[in-house]
Amino acid sequence: MIFDVLIIGGGVSGLQCALVLGSAKDKIFAKNKKIGIFTHQRASHLQNALFNNVLGLPSKTLGKDILVEGKTQLALQYPHVKQIENVKVTSISNDEKGYCVETNNKTYYSKNIVIALNYSKPLTIEGLEPFIEPHKRANPVKDRIQLKNNNHLIKKGLYCCGTISGCRSQFAIAAGSGASVATDILTLWNNNTPTKVHDKL
Repeated sequence: MIFDVLIIGGGVSGLQCALVLGSAKDKIFAKNKKIGIFTHQRASHLQNALFNNVLGLPSKTLGKDILVEGKTQLALQYPHVKQIENVKVTSISNDEKGYCVETNNKTYYSKNIVIALNYSKPLTIEGLEPFIEPHKRANPVKDRIQLKNNNHLIKKGLYCCGTISGCRSQFAIAAGSGASVATDILTLWNNNTPTKVHDKL
């Protein structure tokens, strides 16, 4: 199977990207699109986070709970989005189908890739080395990295979101970054007509 988009990373930006893409399922331009997300979360900074300052989240919400609940929300609301668990991506390369994604146990193909990993070193996915640079908004003492991009686009069909795209490590910023990439992809699918998706009562 060839995916239309594969998201690498199951933290806040990756899950938010998947939720927005999944929510477009009834739109003609998104019908039958194959969406997948690698939901590996052990390296997510949310594992140790406590939130009191995020609009819509009750005070004292734990990041580790958001990670679990986010995957459940995605599965219940948009079961057509394939969650790929317990897999480590090892390389990304160009392919006639778009991109080839090698993992520790299987090969995947996708027309579009979204890198939604955190900004910590090392980034061990082969093929991304030419795009790695020092993070422009993180405290230099922390020695963080980002991927070179123009408004989340690294090159045709290859996107990044969250802290790896150069965003600050703030929940709302990371979530917004994931949503932004999703709407860019929906716009692409919609013949480049600017597109957003909202559910209505």
